[in-house]
Amino acid sequence: MEILSVRSSPNFLFRRNSDSSSHYSELDALFSTEQTPSAAFQVNETNADTPDFSAISANELRQYARQSFDAGAINQDTFATISEPLPMRTIDPSGNILDLSDVTDATSFNFRDYYKDQLQIAISIGDPETVARLDSVVSFLDV
Repeated sequence: MEILSVRSSPNFLFRRNSDSSSHYSELDALFSTEQTPSAAFQVNETNADTPDFSAISANELRQYARQSFDAGAINQDTFATISEPLPMRTIDPSGNILDLSDVTDATSFNFRDYYKDQLQIAISIGDPETVARLDSVVSFLDV
């Protein structure tokens, strides 16, 4: 009699024994990958990898930007700008002060509009370096 712990139960259930080879063929048929999903559950491949930048957490945005940087889709300046934490307070293009102190790494936030507003402010100030950097961020978020 063999006694197995609960931790090894998956190994026990799928162990290849000469007397249970028929169970494996049943499992293979059950989990076959040859079946195609129904049309109702197919994912649109063009937008499958692109998150919604109008409602994404800072942590998710950084992870996506890191993957894009590693793949060569964005440059280092764009990645660095996206990776910077948000300020506690900022202004919008109208001059209103916005309090961003409640936005955390796990909070969903509209980064697309935030960076578009910051780009408009940089254009109105006339800072060409910031305009170039924010323009690359906005074009990355508008894909």
